[in-house]
Amino acid sequence: MKQIIECVPNFSEGRDKSKIDQIVKTIESSGVQILDVEMNPDHNRAVLTFIGEPEAVLEAAFNATKKAAELIDLTKHKGEHPRIGATDVIPLVPISNISNEECIELARRLGKRIADELGIPVYLYEMAATRPDRENLANIRKGEFEGLSKEIETNPDRYPDFGPPKIHPTAGATVVGVRFPLIAYNINLNTSDVSIAKNIAKAIRFKDGGFRYAKALGFELKEEGIAQVSINMTNYLGTPLYRVFEMVKLEAQRYGVSIKESEIVGLVPEKALIDTAVFYLQLNRFNENQILEHHLRGTAKKESLFDFLSQLADATPTPGGGSVAALQGALGTALLSMVTGLTLKKTDDQELRNFHGNLRLMVSEFYKLIEEDKNAFDGVMMAYRMPKGTEDEKNIRARVIEDALKKATKVPLNVCEKIMGIYPYAQILLNKGLKTAVSDVGVAIYTLHSGFLSARANVFINLPSISDTDFVNSTKTNIEELTNKEGLFYQELEREFSRLQ
Repeated sequence: MKQIIECVPNFSEGRDKSKIDQIVKTIESSGVQILDVEMNPDHNRAVLTFIGEPEAVLEAAFNATKKAAELIDLTKHKGEHPRIGATDVIPLVPISNISNEECIELARRLGKRIADELGIPVYLYEMAATRPDRENLANIRKGEFEGLSKEIETNPDRYPDFGPPKIHPTAGATVVGVRFPLIAYNINLNTSDVSIAKNIAKAIRFKDGGFRYAKALGFELKEEGIAQVSINMTNYLGTPLYRVFEMVKLEAQRYGVSIKESEIVGLVPEKALIDTAVFYLQLNRFNENQILEHHLRGTAKKESLFDFLSQLADATPTPGGGSVAALQGALGTALLSMVTGLTLKKTDDQELRNFHGNLRLMVSEFYKLIEEDKNAFDGVMMAYRMPKGTEDEKNIRARVIEDALKKATKVPLNVCEKIMGIYPYAQILLNKGLKTAVSDVGVAIYTLHSGFLSARANVFINLPSISDTDFVNSTKTNIEELTNKEGLFYQELEREFSRLQ
């Protein structure tokens, strides 16, 4: 499968649409896909989002930085949002089949090229940072363009990672890095008193004792006559949206004001909104498979078997053995459904007619588990990509990894359970199915047995990495009981099939 990176460059221009249109056109010409363009006149800032393969993303980011340097003059720029460059920050976000380490190397390449070819000093931040104090973007932006212009040449602590210690006269400096998917989240208040927004921002941001993965500032939106708490949610798994919203609402009440509205700038991971809905609706037993659109998307985007095999053959972790186990369950069940249908054409057996529809339904259930297993393991890999620079980050990362591993264990366990539910149909068909199709029943039995063993292996492979002993012990007990029952059932089916051959 292709390596995919998301890039979310921020430009110091939010009022002149013609300039941003030119930057967008430059990005599009580099062979990437633009996903979103957001402009804010009060912040005087634009946030663009695009995705693509690594080399195309680097080329698009460089070309956009070059175009922004031609169009944006920071000596004439005024806006609420802190900034040090025409292209202020270029985050790279690993999305598919690419590691943090690979993205960090790409960020370094991009930073060096911007400095060498455009004469713009570059700083590395977040996961790509070369120094602990530069992991936080706010530290690099301290003093903004005006302050950095004075210090970059005289203060060694402000020397850039790439390029000489000299500010570009109009384009300033640029920050490049690698980070977890970020949510730009603003909460607007029913007041024009910006001091209230600033106090609330201080209460929720991490550096002042607030939430671990929240960065916040208070701004005045003059055109609307209100104050805004502008928040960067740097890890929505560690600090969910709803928790920050509730805290802002509580803090606002202290000052006798309320929330007017909130907004998301740019794109947001689907899970962040699902988690918020689950919290507010108290959907304690909710499963994401209950979302209608998930099924509609699955129907609309069903891939061919050849597409699946091509992906399976790629040197990528997913799809993998768990998806193959689910596919085996689907293949064995589909064969039994075929034999049932053929038999019903010859004889109107009520028992066969009663379970024919169940078999067709179970084929679909196994098919869903192919994608579920892939998504579950993708979740594990995303959890391992979470930052681990501090003890808090390590603890949150460990918790998210644990939850992801449990989910990755439950999917193949579900495959085992479903296969056990199919065996009785195979036994009936050995007795009632068309004799000319008995070999198909036998193939189904062998395929289901292989699927069970394959899924069982995927259950056990995850357990050593899970620290929850209650979960591990109960899972082991469950799978061992299933294994004993499956072994007896399979031996009986194989003996009966051998007798009929």
